[in-house]
Amino acid sequence: MNTKLTLRLEENLIRAAKRHAGTLGKSVSQMVADYFYLLDTHSMDNKQPLTPIVASLRGSLKESGVDEKTYKRYLEDKYL
Repeated sequence: MNTKLTLRLEENLIRAAKRHAGTLGKSVSQMVADYFYLLDTHSMDNKQPLTPIVASLRGSLKESGVDEKTYKRYLEDKYL
């Protein structure tokens, strides 16, 4: 069942969306639906491959005795 959704956007953004939809051969509604579908599937499948550097660092603090709370406090002291 399709239900109407009203979006309030700047006029130039609407024109750009309509142009882009036209080049894709889709309606703006279909583009928005596709986007919402992607949001939903990405939230369910949140596993992204790790970059090589991040993968090499994974687990490096395991035996260090540093817990998440201590690390958060360190970052707050450093950046706030």
